[in-house]
Amino acid sequence: MSVLPPSGAIVILTGAGISKESGLDTFRDKDGIWSKVRLEDVATPEGFRRDPAKVHGFYNARRRHLVEDGIVPNAAHAALARLEREWRGEVLIVTQNIDDLHERAGSANLIHMHGELLKIRCQRCAQPFAWVDDLDQERRCPDCGRGGTLRPHVVWFGEMPLEMERIGDALAECSLFVSIGTSGHVYPAAGFVQMVRGQGRAHTVELNLEPSESATMFHESRLGRASELVPAFVEELLCR
Repeated sequence: MSVLPPSGAIVILTGAGISKESGLDTFRDKDGIWSKVRLEDVATPEGFRRDPAKVHGFYNARRRHLVEDGIVPNAAHAALARLEREWRGEVLIVTQNIDDLHERAGSANLIHMHGELLKIRCQRCAQPFAWVDDLDQERRCPDCGRGGTLRPHVVWFGEMPLEMERIGDALAECSLFVSIGTSGHVYPAAGFVQMVRGQGRAHTVELNLEPSESATMFHESRLGRASELVPAFVEELLCR
């Protein structure tokens, strides 16, 4: 990877595959979340308007699983936190995941482009809040006091991902783009490698259990478990 300057900026995209090894379900695997529940019912604004109790129940169960069932960061999360600490340039993690495993591993320069499971927000005042308990329509907003306005702080299908301008700026300036554990099905994240390749200045690497839909767009592809590939890749970068 001689094209990477010693202090070049790195952008890392992570998807469900990195958290699967910590015990969290993916969405699009054969036995994933969308094989058990219709995304139209629980992950769209229309579904929430139609049946808010069902949507709250879905996210309450996922929140309890994350908080109560011993889910912890794995070696891949820890390696990315190490890279951020030790790399001489900027390291930005852009995650599609709504869990908090990157934070718990020690990552700080992080964008949750699809929101965060352990936050809720008010649809009236738009204020997000940390939240670990169950949520229902009776809860009142801690800020404005209105009832029936709280929803998961999660980006649903049909909504714009968060901080896209900041992500776009980082992709335009990076020297290395790494995609980890993502299927390449969901846009705009699936198009990030094309954006980076279009700039013509960054090296692109995919670390995945199997080739993604965008695999041919990467300069380099390594296949295997994230908990094995990512620590080895980070060690390689830091020992250059």
